[in-house]
Amino acid sequence: MVQLNLGRKLEILSDAAKYDASCASSGGAKRTSLGGKGVGATGGMGVCHAYTPDGRCVSLLKILLTNFCVYDCAYCVNRVSSNTPRARFSVEEVVALTLDFYKRNYIEGLFLSSGVIQSADHTQGELNRVARTLREVHDYRGYIHLKLIAGCSPELAAEAGLYADRLSVNIELPRDDSLARLAPEKRPHEIKRAMGAVRLGVEAAGEPTLSRKRKAKAFAPAGQSTQMIVGADAASDADILVRAEGLYGAYGLRRVYYSAFSPIPDASANLPPARPPLMREHRLYQADWLMRFYGFSREEITAAHPGGMLDLELDPKLAWALANRDRFPVDVNRADRELLLRIPGLGAKTVGKILTVRGHHALSLADLARLAGSIRRSKAFVVTTDWRPSHLLDTADLSERLKAASKPADATQLSLF
Repeated sequence: MVQLNLGRKLEILSDAAKYDASCASSGGAKRTSLGGKGVGATGGMGVCHAYTPDGRCVSLLKILLTNFCVYDCAYCVNRVSSNTPRARFSVEEVVALTLDFYKRNYIEGLFLSSGVIQSADHTQGELNRVARTLREVHDYRGYIHLKLIAGCSPELAAEAGLYADRLSVNIELPRDDSLARLAPEKRPHEIKRAMGAVRLGVEAAGEPTLSRKRKAKAFAPAGQSTQMIVGADAASDADILVRAEGLYGAYGLRRVYYSAFSPIPDASANLPPARPPLMREHRLYQADWLMRFYGFSREEITAAHPGGMLDLELDPKLAWALANRDRFPVDVNRADRELLLRIPGLGAKTVGKILTVRGHHALSLADLARLAGSIRRSKAFVVTTDWRPSHLLDTADLSERLKAASKPADATQLSLF
């Protein structure tokens, strides 16, 4: 076997990690240290950028422990039958890289995943050893996101949660039959069992203890996330949202990430020859946002798209509004928060501003424009003191006008999801 230097390993294993989208550090809590002298804080090559809920951009060292893998998942470039260059870090190398990158101010945390080597237990044990060494030997207090290997023992899963801020186990595909066909070694029930173990650990850590002096040990304080590959199978957007809704409800996930399938070398004939449009991935994130923060049900979103595929030209909120024209126009000076959130073009922050300002004076169209920044999509759906869009709503080409108006905005919004 050819011996690789550390730089070459980093090149291979950071590139191999780029396919995992579930690396945001949102929700991480600041870790305290005895004496306050710990290394790192939550707050180039192998470095990815993630965004926190307050809009901060943080940098993570995003690598695989190894891209050797005993599984032969058809959609994965690291599958056992792939001819990709292979590399493997030692535990000590990952620890040294993390500390060195942090001290040079390159990163604020670590995202560590791995191919499965020998067994799920062996792989998870190595991942845990990295986190344990950072925390206990080097008093590292920075953010750590660990991949949880489905099928590992409950003891190893519990240990991972004690050292990591966030855990993730990827569901991979939205339908179990697709997973059985494209990743025969993976078992849906093992993935779900691992997710359930994380949820139980998080809930147990939040329970009050009998003794005031003893606090429950923190367990994955930033929760768990997962990833679904979009476009590798025949699943529709409706299928994907059904699975996402179930995961949020059953396992208390912080985020479901959607990753457009990327064609890989020597791909199986069971895979599509081209990647899906990136806008499809974006529309799924928008629909996910509507379910989580805007009060939309999954059924409401998918009902506006009878074929099960989200419109690539209209965002899901606008598509819903056009399919429910009888609900509009909405008087922004009288409507409650839930209805305001359903107006196309108005985000949650803008709605908060509307509720605050209208307590002092009635809003005109110019006032709304100042609060929202742009009203080109919302103008057709609102009533203000000096505006009622009766003529515009009766126009037959409203949908086409709004499609044209939404294109530039969508281009700038890609980074928000």
